[in-house]
Amino acid sequence: MPNILSSAADVSTTSPDLVNTVAGSEKLGVAGLSRYLAICVVVIVLDQWTKAIAVEHIAFGERIAVFPYFFWTMAYNTGVAFSLFADGESWQRYGLSAFALIVSGVFAWMMTTLHKHERLTAVAYALIIGGALGNVIDRIRLGHVVDFILLYYNERWQWPAFNIADSCIVIGAAILLIWGWRQPPADAATKSAP
Repeated sequence: MPNILSSAADVSTTSPDLVNTVAGSEKLGVAGLSRYLAICVVVIVLDQWTKAIAVEHIAFGERIAVFPYFFWTMAYNTGVAFSLFADGESWQRYGLSAFALIVSGVFAWMMTTLHKHERLTAVAYALIIGGALGNVIDRIRLGHVVDFILLYYNERWQWPAFNIADSCIVIGAAILLIWGWRQPPADAATKSAP
């Protein structure tokens, strides 16, 4: 009867692809995108639903205190997240929409290249894609993005109004930044494996 341990050692030295597969480092691929695309859909639906509620119940420019320093409001943003570049020309409606669609496509492709164990990175990409597409829907449909969340302090400081999509974009980007610094590159992890 062959020795199972020596056979496993022979396989690990002669077949690195098999070891990587066993270690769970196979690529996510197009087929593995479904659960992360579901996150995108949830973000889009939640974003559009909350914006519809805000548009129905809050007048433009109105502020409704929810908690100290936290208000519901109604603002229209022709720029990007947190009203950046809001003072531009009409090119922004389609230019920013095209840019968001390109970035979303690139991030979706990048998700297919992730290893299956890189779940948090995939979630971050999904949050960014969902947020970007939620704002694209507004921009194309309305010509502006509906913002309804306002953080305010002491009548001197006010964060630009934002929405669920903006929040998801920022959370996704923060995950990529923080996790990217903590996680070694996939090639380094593979090379250091015994």
